[in-house]
Amino acid sequence: MARFAEHGVGAESCLFGLDGSDDVDAVITAALCARPWECVVIGGGVRKPEDQLELFERVVNLVRQHAADAAIAFNATTADTFEAAARWVDVPS
Repeated sequence: MARFAEHGVGAESCLFGLDGSDDVDAVITAALCARPWECVVIGGGVRKPEDQLELFERVVNLVRQHAADAAIAFNATTADTFEAAARWVDVPS
């Protein structure tokens, strides 16, 4: 988040439990509907484990449904989340 702030780019995280403790659809939908988004980065914790494939599909489809105008980006690690988003949004010099 510090990298986004350094470059004057607004950003928010949407974290949810992968253990069934959260209503994932409700958490993600609320975050996506909170405001318009230029880009949504979907992290590897949802994308990479094979046993999370159904969750990954749900997340992508929720983004398509609730933030249809947003680019979808993927990071490799949390350390490159800014770079993933910066591929799709204008970053002030």
